[in-house]
Amino acid sequence: GAGGAVKLLTDKATGVTSKNAPTEITMNGAALAGDTAVSFTFTNSAIAAADHMVCTHDSAGTAGSYVVVATSAAGSSVVTVRNITTGSLSEAIVLKCTLIKGATS
Repeated sequence: GAGGAVKLLTDKATGVTSKNAPTEITMNGAALAGDTAVSFTFTNSAIAAADHMVCTHDSAGTAGSYVVVATSAAGSSVVTVRNITTGSLSEAIVLKCTLIKGATS
């Protein structure tokens, strides 16, 4: 479908909402300490509990410094971003999140 774009305005843990999937999410530039994770909720009515939300660090910031994981529920996905370096990073990284529809048996 048509893509969308949203920004985390206040900090790295502020939730975002988009009607589109895929969605580009620009994180806030607040500091994220080394070897630390932060999570935020991505609300989208197209997400079902059996779906897979795939989020990757797409651009901006230091390449290879983050691991991104998403866990889906009905109507939302919790996205966790971990700084895997030993130092604090204050970067407004851009994530690409794509929804893969799933099914349960």
